[in-house]
Amino acid sequence: MINDGLPFEKPILDLARKIEELENNPSAKEKDLETLGQLRKMYDDLRREIYAKLTPWERVLVARHPQRPQTSDYLALMVDDFVELHGDRAFRDDVAIITGLGKIDGKRFLIVGHQKGKTTRERLSRSFGCPYPEGYRKALVKMKLAEKCGLPILTLIDTPGAHPGIGAEERGQAQAIAANLYELARLKTPIICIIIGEGGSGGALGIAVGDKLSILENAYYSVISPEGCAAILWKNAENAPQAAAALHLTAKDLLELEIVDEVLQEPLGGAHRDPEKTAQTVKEAILRYLGELQPLSTQELLERRYKKYRHLGRFLEGAREVTL
Repeated sequence: MINDGLPFEKPILDLARKIEELENNPSAKEKDLETLGQLRKMYDDLRREIYAKLTPWERVLVARHPQRPQTSDYLALMVDDFVELHGDRAFRDDVAIITGLGKIDGKRFLIVGHQKGKTTRERLSRSFGCPYPEGYRKALVKMKLAEKCGLPILTLIDTPGAHPGIGAEERGQAQAIAANLYELARLKTPIICIIIGEGGSGGALGIAVGDKLSILENAYYSVISPEGCAAILWKNAENAPQAAAALHLTAKDLLELEIVDEVLQEPLGGAHRDPEKTAQTVKEAILRYLGELQPLSTQELLERRYKKYRHLGRFLEGAREVTL
């Protein structure tokens, strides 16, 4: 049953507790067993009803759930023979981004992913998944290695944003992200990007330029966090739910806006309810995308990638098409 619930899950939690009480009662009578069956059905129906009507802000809360699978979980569940690669050859190894070589169903990949950390100590050491510029430089060095070796690249995006500290700015945060955007747009190897949790601003975009960009059902991708947007527009972070709705940051919104190529379904209740099933869904999508991209020539691959990103920001104004 559910142990760690989000605010909107309180009715589900209450039912779960009642079910556990009956399940753990050794002297339960036949009437109690009948009630247990009814409660289980109510539990399933209520979960479906609540998760079918989640607001954008509630999706953000699911994307931030502390038990949500992170890059390290996907590496453990779907990658064989993973060898981590460290350092940016300039300053240090930023552990907010993991890079390494591994196999998925026998196919070799260079894998790059944000890592927030799970314990308090790990989260602090990984800056809660907010990379410094050396993290983006590390990612780029390894991705250029993949290009040289003819390996496809897989990126797993899950960050609130790039690190906003003085040290990050002094070491060239904006330039590092800009360099990644420029270089990723022209790398001569297939690039597959999956948003597995938070997709916050340039911090996400720094490893999210690719031939395929997909998002898990309860993940989000946005130019700014809801709290940051609320602080700018309303001078109050408490307006974050209103900002989340205005930002059109949910997977469904992004698919309609043609920002992402596909929404990958999560288990009912979120990816953290069944990490193995979620990893299998992600794995199948990755292998499908690789099968589509590998037959393309380098020229076709780069032309398609260029057209994909030139298409973003187009809209119709009367009979005239406008590109931002």
